[in-house]
Amino acid sequence: MLRLAAASLAGTAIEFYDFFVYGTAAALVLGPLFFPTFSPLAGTLAAFATFGVGFVARPLGSVLFGHIGDRRGRRPVLVASLLLTGAATVAVGCVPTYDSIGVAAPVLLLVLRFLQGLGLGGEWGGAVLLTAEHAPAERRGLWSSFPQIGPSLGFVLANGVMLVLSATLTDAQFAAWGWRVPFWAAGVLAAAGLWLRGSLAESPRFLEMRDHARVPLAEVVRDHWRLVLLTAGGLAVGYAVFYAVTTWALAYGVERLGVSRTVMLTCIMAAVVVKGSLTPLIALLGDRYGRRPLCLAGCAGAALWMFPMVGLLATGEPLLMFLGFQVALIAFITMFAVIAAYLPELYEPRVRCTGAAVGYNLGGVLGGALTPIVATALASGARIPWGVAAYLTGIALLSLGCFALLPETRPVTRLAVVQAAD
Repeated sequence: MLRLAAASLAGTAIEFYDFFVYGTAAALVLGPLFFPTFSPLAGTLAAFATFGVGFVARPLGSVLFGHIGDRRGRRPVLVASLLLTGAATVAVGCVPTYDSIGVAAPVLLLVLRFLQGLGLGGEWGGAVLLTAEHAPAERRGLWSSFPQIGPSLGFVLANGVMLVLSATLTDAQFAAWGWRVPFWAAGVLAAAGLWLRGSLAESPRFLEMRDHARVPLAEVVRDHWRLVLLTAGGLAVGYAVFYAVTTWALAYGVERLGVSRTVMLTCIMAAVVVKGSLTPLIALLGDRYGRRPLCLAGCAGAALWMFPMVGLLATGEPLLMFLGFQVALIAFITMFAVIAAYLPELYEPRVRCTGAAVGYNLGGVLGGALTPIVATALASGARIPWGVAAYLTGIALLSLGCFALLPETRPVTRLAVVQAAD
């Protein structure tokens, strides 16, 4: 289990590195380079729009790779999705700017971002299911949380590279070629990930199945549509909070508050490191007390904290901004630490790869794709962007209602019976 969990963690870290490095570049540099005829605000919105295309592609990727996962096995999904995402990320680093090839530059950027999202849409389902279906029932939450640490590592790695480049290069050097280096590095990381995943065994639960769904998506839509919508709505706040902190706040702090890129990246990265380190501890609570209570607690925490977070961000003070980001990300991980066990348990094995991945990635469209765009528009002209706080609070309340309608899934094991007796 340790080797399997480590390989899943490394793979998700690499794929989310690819995804996050684009978001950071969109916040810092892509607007002027690929949309130079726009105003600064419009250029940022356009860059965030290409960022959002990756989220729109993720459900399509979950359908494509979910079909493979439910029909052919979880393991092939891990290899194919990593190849696609890695190749698309390296290619982003090679796209000429608007000044070189005109309108073809943002079009190419859009296509490659779509391919990134397509690959990541398949990654999560394959990595999580391979770990969850190997894990013992009484510790499924803990072992399934390892792939959920991957996004934190990927984010820190992506932003760490950006931070070093931003701190050591002049603005002109960073805009000319420095921003491309993290995208090129994705090729080396993808090769390492393929090597790690080459020896993984197929899920025993998949090998035991004799009756595979012929068209998994059709069964999910026909028999589990309500479950997909509720899980997507429940997860929307997690995506909204995470990308409000890591993408919108970064752009807002640099462009509106005049805080340096280095300070903003350091504050955000520090909060993400703490979030990642807490993931397995919170997952253990999910094994003991259930998945649903933690999801409800995370939604409630997010709803209560969005106004304080925006107020702390508006001060421009590093320690206060870090505090605002940290509490918001703890609310986020209270939900997402247990989601890797919760979603697979909600779906029957024959359509689990498709159903869990589609629900997870639709939540990304609702919360992740729109949040940087909506928040940037709401913050325009406001001294303190309370409209952003109201928007995020509304999503948190929507997600709270969705989780309230979902059942608990924690397996009743001998350990759980003993704990209940105690």
